[in-house]
Amino acid sequence: MQVSHTSAAVSAAFDEPNLIAHAGLVPVMRLAERCGLSRLVAEKVKLTGASNGAGSAADAKVTSIVAGMAAGADSIDDLHVLRHGAMPAVFAGIRAPSTLGTFLRAFTHGHALQLHAVHRRFLGALAAHTPLLPGADAMAFIDIDSTHKRVYGRAKQGAEYGRFKGIRTLHPLLATICTPQSRPVIAGVRMRRGRAADARGAPKFASEALATAVEAGCTGTRILRADSQFYNAGVIAACRRTGAHFSITTGMNPSIKRAVLSIPDEEWQQISYPTAVPDPETGELISDAEVAEISQYTAFASRKKAERVTGRLIVRRVRDLAKPAVVGAQGELFPVWRYHPFFTDNPAEMLRAEREHRHHAVIEQVIADSKASALAHLPSGHFHANAAWLTLWAMTYNLLRATGAVTSAFHAKATTATLRTHLVQVPARIARSARRITLHLPHNWPWRHAWTHLFDTAHGPPAPA
Repeated sequence: MQVSHTSAAVSAAFDEPNLIAHAGLVPVMRLAERCGLSRLVAEKVKLTGASNGAGSAADAKVTSIVAGMAAGADSIDDLHVLRHGAMPAVFAGIRAPSTLGTFLRAFTHGHALQLHAVHRRFLGALAAHTPLLPGADAMAFIDIDSTHKRVYGRAKQGAEYGRFKGIRTLHPLLATICTPQSRPVIAGVRMRRGRAADARGAPKFASEALATAVEAGCTGTRILRADSQFYNAGVIAACRRTGAHFSITTGMNPSIKRAVLSIPDEEWQQISYPTAVPDPETGELISDAEVAEISQYTAFASRKKAERVTGRLIVRRVRDLAKPAVVGAQGELFPVWRYHPFFTDNPAEMLRAEREHRHHAVIEQVIADSKASALAHLPSGHFHANAAWLTLWAMTYNLLRATGAVTSAFHAKATTATLRTHLVQVPARIARSARRITLHLPHNWPWRHAWTHLFDTAHGPPAPA
């Protein structure tokens, strides 16, 4: 590919007032309006008494931030992307980045909780208006995990040296919902200090995530999956109160270790993975393992009787390649294993339950997506401003997932970066006629059929309930 003219024959000028660089925001924000985003913000977010007018027109400010994030903004200054060319002719109420920064800095903990309420109800509306979670009436998985987001400079409130030596972080907590047929969406997020314990606030957070799943249409079997840091009585009690199942990695504490080592050799069942899977401890790819279970294991036996839980302890073991087995004249002696147990009341048969538990790793896709989009930075020095930014990213992520769901089967499972490239970052020239605006998009755009279907769906009459 080469430039078709010599450099002397090409010039450039930023002087066209009828162009917009992100025409895909038109159907995306129309979908957000149809699902009541502005109305929910106006009802729930009350920044009364905020200085500099931060509390006025909160709905316009939230939708401006969501639109900017959908277009690729990962900082407050990047929200300038909405203020170019003909954008004011297509969208009303676009706010300047300085205004949006003032708005975010006015947030307190209570205002962040108000925004969480908007997020939960907005997700429910998206699930009701789009095929966001197909099969949720049969089975859904709720995954909980935490991540560390590195920050720079000492002015960030809450940033501390935590898990990673010499690196200051904030410590968000995430919950996602997915089905066997869908990619995950975000059920809830919480911003925490860098040194916050992984399981801090986990029981309450799990209860809220399970309740959000029901609001999003997950009326069938629900299974909460989590890593070993969430293996505690409070999280399991939250599952039982809401009628959900649990599947939680336990780690090898002394009680678990005694139980695992008591499993007879003949009960281990050999399995081979069709495609290699990463080992959760070393990251190495493994193709073979052995699985066994203890059908009646009582967890938290040292607690009072009401807090003890009896369920299944399913264990996967793989050879520890770092410790070669001792080989004698009669063959291999004392093979060395690494064990990966998890505690569950999943009623499925053992191998299926083990496979479903391994798929908890899908939440890592969401975490990776976050750090490649709006969470590339936590833009403010104020802790609650960053907490609001985190929640707004979660709302934007769910909106783009719903956008893909109504577009095509391919886009229903595409990453956020792909959705943005194919559907949002599409240039267009506007033309006005008889009080109507027509978007003229690039000829032969590779995804024009998907974009047209999205546009017609977002602007057409609502589908019957």
